[in-house]
Amino acid sequence: MKIAYISTYPPRECGIATFNNNLLKAIGHHTEAVSEDSFVVAMTDSEDLTTYEYPPEVKYIIRQDNQKDYIRAADYINTSLTDVCILEHEFGIYGGDNGVYILPLIARLQKPLITILHTILKDPSYMQLTIIREIAKYSSKIVVMSNRAVSFLTSIYGISEDKIKLIEHGVPDLEPKENNLIKNSPVFKNRKVLFTFGLISRNKGLETVIQALPKIAEKNPDVLYAILGTTHPGVIRNSGEEYRDNLKRLAKKLNVEQHLIFINKFVSEEELYDYLTAADMYITPYLNEAQITSGTLSYAIGAGAAVISTPYWHAQELLADNRGRIFDFKDSDNLAEIVNDLFADQQQLKELKNNAYNYGLHLRWPTTGNVFIETLKEAILYANQAKEEIKPIIDPDMMPAFSMAHIKRLTDDTGIVQHAKYGIPNLKEGYCLDDNSRALIMVILAWQQNKNKTALELLPVYLSYIQYMQCDDGNFRNFLSFKREYLDEVGSEDSFGRTIWALGYLINNAPNNSYREFATELFIKSIPHFSKLQHLRGIANTMIGLSSFLKAHPYDEHIINELNNLALPLKAAYKANKREKWYWFEEKMTYDNAILPLALLCHYETTQDQDSLAIGLESMEFLTSKTLDKGYLNPVGNDGWLFEGKEMALYDQQAIETMAIVLLYFKAYEITHDLKYIRQMYLSYQWFLGENSLRLPLYDYETKGCGDGLQNSGVNRNQGAESTLAYWISHLVILKSLEFEYEYSDKPEVAKIKEEA
Repeated sequence: MKIAYISTYPPRECGIATFNNNLLKAIGHHTEAVSEDSFVVAMTDSEDLTTYEYPPEVKYIIRQDNQKDYIRAADYINTSLTDVCILEHEFGIYGGDNGVYILPLIARLQKPLITILHTILKDPSYMQLTIIREIAKYSSKIVVMSNRAVSFLTSIYGISEDKIKLIEHGVPDLEPKENNLIKNSPVFKNRKVLFTFGLISRNKGLETVIQALPKIAEKNPDVLYAILGTTHPGVIRNSGEEYRDNLKRLAKKLNVEQHLIFINKFVSEEELYDYLTAADMYITPYLNEAQITSGTLSYAIGAGAAVISTPYWHAQELLADNRGRIFDFKDSDNLAEIVNDLFADQQQLKELKNNAYNYGLHLRWPTTGNVFIETLKEAILYANQAKEEIKPIIDPDMMPAFSMAHIKRLTDDTGIVQHAKYGIPNLKEGYCLDDNSRALIMVILAWQQNKNKTALELLPVYLSYIQYMQCDDGNFRNFLSFKREYLDEVGSEDSFGRTIWALGYLINNAPNNSYREFATELFIKSIPHFSKLQHLRGIANTMIGLSSFLKAHPYDEHIINELNNLALPLKAAYKANKREKWYWFEEKMTYDNAILPLALLCHYETTQDQDSLAIGLESMEFLTSKTLDKGYLNPVGNDGWLFEGKEMALYDQQAIETMAIVLLYFKAYEITHDLKYIRQMYLSYQWFLGENSLRLPLYDYETKGCGDGLQNSGVNRNQGAESTLAYWISHLVILKSLEFEYEYSDKPEVAKIKEEA
């Protein structure tokens, strides 16, 4: 079994690096099960790849803040003969918002993965919650080190307990030395030693121990508090040795500086073990409970130390059954009392050490390594079984349940508010025609799919808004303030086209004649403006609306002529800009790109125009080659777009772009009955649920809204109408496509494709 370890690694001074090194040795000790060719993919916090002199087992280095390194690392692992991967996870060791850059790597892996979670928060932010859930999705097993961690993952993060494996933190396989040089050193000899080790930072609460020293020294004048460890590198960068200096000043103020010593170095495990066995008591005075795993605490127990700790989560669990003593956060008086009692009762002190030592025997790395090997075998088996499962092209069980909660939140008696701060309507921004037109399409789809009563109740609100924004000449305004004041005289051609699309869709799919007749009046009044359209997207949106209208009125020659006339400039633009390796309507791809081929496919569907079919399919395939070439959807980013011969902008990816692509593939399927378009449509839809370049869902399972775009650092957490409507329209179209999939499911070629999928 060849293993790839993804983590920080020595000589970088990092607790997780040490853990990963120990795990590699513990697993590698079992040579009958593990290949000597196992290797490490090391995370570095420097842009200079030569900053750390890594040992030979480090075969690949990822620069923490370089996104491309993560993808290259995944490719490196995939092309190796690796059987399984181990990921050490802590938010701070990976790049991006809360370490989000690790998600594209693990999503791209073609190898089974187990992930070891070193931090599990009780009150995670949205991004932290999402990242852990996504990691769990791609992992065959999630390893945690405490029972409370299991509870958090199941109750807070919603992760199945079947996927979680509890393996306590490993400790060195060492025994106390008869001649301990540390214990016999001039500093420690003939002293009662209290000891703390680890990277130094303010959250460690070291001042609590110093504040307890006067009362301890009063009864034990030979006491010494030894603090071993360097200051955390992040603290050094931001504030230098300020915290260490403050501790020294505090000791001087309390007149206990002679009872305090700092040992400012990063030591080997063997030397650390000597310090732990030389000390009389080990103290972890952390300031709050939110510590799910403490490697230092595990090491102290493994060394058979008498541990005194604040009641953070891991300490409560590990020090149970008389394996240690607990004092309250910042309670220096209680700490002093416990220390003095233990010094006065050596039998009690010895009992604590014996209990800790005996418990630590089953934590030693050789034993822990055995458990990990079995877990790795389970992960490989799980991954192989998952590969053998036959899955349908579309799995409705993987889709969120339909909900109009956020749509209702954004809608009042005027219309749908266009923007939101997070999931809260931003009333200051008012309303726009684009969103109310999209909302009209969405509620029609919702009514068609499941006779949703809320959708039917909201339909006249959106239709009324459209009517209110129509000018006397049949054109439309776009923006309306929250005070219901017009903010423009004439809206954009895009908003005009989207409105015609919505009206045409309603005319063909109205739940009653009243709505159909009302929409028809607005539609007819707008006809004089069709021929004035000049911009391609305005033209394309209008064409889609006319095609819907003609499904209800297939013999309306006037509208057929209008549709044919609108198709001419779209086809002309394509022919003028088409070149070898560039099959597009413009010299660049910008926004809402899929609307252009979609309009021509709608034109073909209505008129059987072969030229429109050929251009529509050819341009669609070109768009596919640019956006689905990675195995997931990468819409053209708004932050730079895609110019011919240039690299495509990856971010800011927008939800309406994805919605248009979903609609395009559905239309291609309706025309051709080729199931590859169903597959591409569903893959594109999954962009909303996390199948994207960052592997982050834009759909918010809590608010039922959708984030306003995918940025290089994460999801735009604002959830305006445009994005949320784009998601729910896409969602409803996916459900609608299931009817067609079943319709053609008896064909042999369909059955074959389903089996392959």
